[in-house]
Amino acid sequence: MRKIRIFEHISLDGVIEHGEDYAHGEWTAPYRSPAGLAAVIEAHGTGFDLLLGRRTYDIWAGFWPKAGNSPMADALNAATKYVATHRPDSLGWGPVGDLGADIMEGVRGVKSKDGPDLIVWGSSTLTSVLLEQGLVDEVLLIVYPVLLGRGKRFFSDSADPRELALVSTKATSSGVLMNTYRHVGSLRTESLADASG
Repeated sequence: MRKIRIFEHISLDGVIEHGEDYAHGEWTAPYRSPAGLAAVIEAHGTGFDLLLGRRTYDIWAGFWPKAGNSPMADALNAATKYVATHRPDSLGWGPVGDLGADIMEGVRGVKSKDGPDLIVWGSSTLTSVLLEQGLVDEVLLIVYPVLLGRGKRFFSDSADPRELALVSTKATSSGVLMNTYRHVGSLRTESLADASG
């Protein structure tokens, strides 16, 4: 069975959105370093496939095939892309795997087979559903020392609370933390009466 691993760039206050369509643009750029890129490439592992939402797939399809040769570009371009979409015929950046009409059933099918880890980048709508369905094995948050206040959050307000367990943490010289968590499940709570007794 394959692992599903979520990778996400995130601010200290939980904002994940960045890029040309966002008010603060590329807020991650000042903190990027060769050592940080090497750590991300290492975290990907020697082989992986991608599990992406349609919007992230479309953005990446417009960038990575034209990015030239590099370890990151080569790995992303070579990976099989499993895309949450109801328009699979329009997927031009391959290789592409089919999730079928029932996307969650398709994810379960792909996860149950032998193969490399499935890595999710971006795709915030998809990540919330995968966590709710208990399909995520690991979450790697690349945490930047910034507070953004507004923007798309890692986890939607309507999603059920989840519990994660810290597996490892690594700091870069620019102040970025790479925190790896194991998905535990639903949030455990304790009443005040239990805590005081």
